[in-house]
Amino acid sequence: MKSTYVFSALTSCFITLSSDLFAQNFKSEQRKLDATVNTAYKSKKLTALEYSKLQREQEIIKGTIEKAEADGVVTPDEKNRINSKLVRSRKRLAKYKTNSEVY
Repeated sequence: MKSTYVFSALTSCFITLSSDLFAQNFKSEQRKLDATVNTAYKSKKLTALEYSKLQREQEIIKGTIEKAEADGVVTPDEKNRINSKLVRSRKRLAKYKTNSEVY
């Protein structure tokens, strides 16, 4: 009986730790994306117009993250919205970096 209790306690601790390890950290992902945008602009891969559009998008993502974390609980719907905004921004950055349009 005692070994079963210890095993269940260890299992619950492991599950709690593993869920924290694999949780999405949207703030760090957003910071990395913002740094990538700044680097691309400094290396002249983005125009000023593209850079300003991406910067506005980064501000919207920051606001969405803050709103989601305001009550202390980030629901799956909020996670999906934030993740889709990050993915969209990454795709847009890749598109802007490879196009050769002149504005």
